[in-house]
Amino acid sequence: MPMFESVLVANRGEIAVRVIRTLKRLGVRSVAVHSAADAAAPHVLAADTAVLIDSYLDGAELVAAAKRAGAEAVHPGYGFLAENTGFARACAEAGLVFIGPPAEAIELMGDKINAKEAVKAAAVPVVPGSSGDDLDDAALIAAAAEIGFPVLLKPSAGGGGKGMRLVREADRLAEEIAAARREARTSFGDDTLLLERWIDRPRHIEIQILADAHGNVVHLGERECSLQRRHQKLIEEAPSVLLDETTRAEMGAAAVRAAKSCGYTGAGTVEFIVPGADPSSHFFMEMNTRLQVEHPVTELVTGLDLVEWQLRVAAGEVLPFAQADVTLTGHAIEARICAEDPSRGFLPSGGQVLLLQEPEGEGVRVDSGLAPGLVVGSTYDPMVSKVIAYGPDRDTALRRLRAALAETVVLGVVTNAGYLRRLISHPDVVAGRLDTGLVERHPELTLVPTGDTGQAGSAQPVENLPLLAAALLRQLALAPAPAADGSGWTDPFARPSGWRIGGTPAWTRHHLRLPGSEPELVLVRPLRGAEHGAPQGRDNGANRGAFEVRIGDGEILRAEARTQLADGAGRLAVTVDGVTRGFACGVEGAEHGDGTVWLSRDGDSWACHVHDPLAELALGGAGAHGGSLTAPMPGTVTLVKASVGETVKRGQAVLVLEAMKMEHVITAPHDGTVAQLKVVPGGTVAMDDLLAVITPASAPTDETAES
Repeated sequence: MPMFESVLVANRGEIAVRVIRTLKRLGVRSVAVHSAADAAAPHVLAADTAVLIDSYLDGAELVAAAKRAGAEAVHPGYGFLAENTGFARACAEAGLVFIGPPAEAIELMGDKINAKEAVKAAAVPVVPGSSGDDLDDAALIAAAAEIGFPVLLKPSAGGGGKGMRLVREADRLAEEIAAARREARTSFGDDTLLLERWIDRPRHIEIQILADAHGNVVHLGERECSLQRRHQKLIEEAPSVLLDETTRAEMGAAAVRAAKSCGYTGAGTVEFIVPGADPSSHFFMEMNTRLQVEHPVTELVTGLDLVEWQLRVAAGEVLPFAQADVTLTGHAIEARICAEDPSRGFLPSGGQVLLLQEPEGEGVRVDSGLAPGLVVGSTYDPMVSKVIAYGPDRDTALRRLRAALAETVVLGVVTNAGYLRRLISHPDVVAGRLDTGLVERHPELTLVPTGDTGQAGSAQPVENLPLLAAALLRQLALAPAPAADGSGWTDPFARPSGWRIGGTPAWTRHHLRLPGSEPELVLVRPLRGAEHGAPQGRDNGANRGAFEVRIGDGEILRAEARTQLADGAGRLAVTVDGVTRGFACGVEGAEHGDGTVWLSRDGDSWACHVHDPLAELALGGAGAHGGSLTAPMPGTVTLVKASVGETVKRGQAVLVLEAMKMEHVITAPHDGTVAQLKVVPGGTVAMDDLLAVITPASAPTDETAES
């Protein structure tokens, strides 16, 4: 069968880039779609043709874009309309090939209740639970009494963990049913629920299947997806350390039967819940009728390009291999890089990418939608890239992934790369003792380490290394440029070190604040007689200096700093007590001298803000007592529930922010009066923007203020 000449990719970000990569390899013309905000996004630049659209969710507009560009087929990627029955049918009606399963298969497997009944009839084991659709509250309560607690409530429509609720006690069931129906109705427009027995410490294992339109179905082994947070996958690997060959074959055969039960074609995934103590008693959860985010780990252990086989199957080709031809070689692990801040409860982050360094090396693959200068906004899903590592065994793959995450730098946007590195370093993960509750049991992994325990040969660990590094970077960045005549002379009165008669440098005061911390005063002064040159051009060349540094009331440290910057971003090396630590670094808004300093090390990043005590005093000192409400994430103000002059109580909602399909309520930190309100409904805010000021109901006493 002939391959398509042109395919429209109805998606954006890293998956659109990844699909276009295969299209180019196969010599197929690629058509991208993009919103106005995405006009210069990487997927647009990678495509042969790009069409402007208003919405990625408007199926009619996407079909019209495909016809306009002369595309023969549409690849939906994942998310958006990838599992939308109406969109699949609209493509077919317009004479376009939908690169995915038939609309009937999407419809059947998209309804969890009907999907469960269909696979059950095909002898696929299912979790004990309610049966039938459109069950009222009384029927759900009766089903729970029959199977016993704990139970899991799940919306019949939709996915991604939305609306799922674990209920351990009978007296809470009615309340949780009502809440689950509300969330399902809001998220999916359908409040139908089903109920299943809850399996404690379960493992989430899924089987990749591939089916052609000629009745051939094979499975490509399993992926372990047990490392999750709130039902959202973080780390995926293939194969699973839990399964032996017998269990793998049994689960694979069950997945093939599930695919045949709905007349499936193309690439799909059958998800199972597996008791860790007894993997032989696996149960069907659901089928994802699309390409999965984690498909690269299967590609690496099988040597197959799943996007290529989606295209070939959609073009009518017969699978040229049977089940016996599929072999799994080595081990692959994937980490999802998201624009979110683990130290702030995984709130969405955003901003402009100042510096991007993505890892390379043996066994490392990166699927990315990032580029320098790209603005990561709050409109779409927070996942921005994926880092995948492959090795001959699991230990090698883990070590390569840890190293790759340590090399991942995204300055300007906080990501979870450092958190994921700590997660895959946890002893239980290293040992393969996984379950879907492991992440929630270890909240300590969200803490970004700001201290440094020292390294070999270091007698003096640094307790707040990022703050010290940020102060030294600012000190070097503020140094004056050398004379234009090349003499090397600089005006001593222009130095930020407070040069004075007698030659003794004075301390320079840097008021800095790391996320989640109180402002700190960092004092820096050049060591007398030490090399302390100015930059060779503000944005080019090297700059170095030797300093004494004091953080707050701490001891005075001797440090040397060296920078290599281009366009405000580059590398910083800080040496303390003979040990050098390196950072990727950048300064946002450096032209004003008060920009945010960005630092990255081992996958973690810090946005170090310049703190202005005088500006705080102008707000009546409210900030010093927690009265300044700042944006915990970039987003859109959807609701303002207070007004200037209004009296509010501690914990009362003041406004609501929305970002990446997530709402966050901003509340009053104490009883008081709304002194300032800086936002209006519909307005957008950046991270840490001032939203409002709440003056305390009673001013603090002098004694309290001093303490």
